[in-house]
Amino acid sequence: MTLLPVRKRERGTGELARLHEEMDDLVRSFFEPWEMPLWRGGRWPAIDIAEKDDRFVVKAEVPGCKAGDIDISVHGNMLTISGEKKQEEEKEEKGYYHIERSYGSFRRDLSLAGDVDPDNIEAVCRDGVLTLTLPKTEKAKPVKVKIKGQ
Repeated sequence: MTLLPVRKRERGTGELARLHEEMDDLVRSFFEPWEMPLWRGGRWPAIDIAEKDDRFVVKAEVPGCKAGDIDISVHGNMLTISGEKKQEEEKEEKGYYHIERSYGSFRRDLSLAGDVDPDNIEAVCRDGVLTLTLPKTEKAKPVKVKIKGQ
């Protein structure tokens, strides 16, 4: 049996569309080649997302990656983090030689709950953790509505 690659389609942003995309990812994970290593039972890199009133904060574990190994792009509310991990460790002592290489490419596409301001995004990679601060656009920020009394 020949498996054809699954292409991502443009979809809506509702709960049903999100469920459909998650099901596609699940099925794809069984059949596509292992392009990215698994990390603690999930996709690598492991990611945390926090939503504040005025921004999203995304933290990704990227041990062994340097800032130049990582690409970040934002299109509307879609955040893409991709890159390649290249790590080599070599030890040589009397009567002992050990070399170990770890490498692989990765890509994570994250749908954020609102649009972000692409001109003010900050990215910092320190101690194996990539931290992104993505300010929300004015229209994506929550608005407090005052209720008039009688």
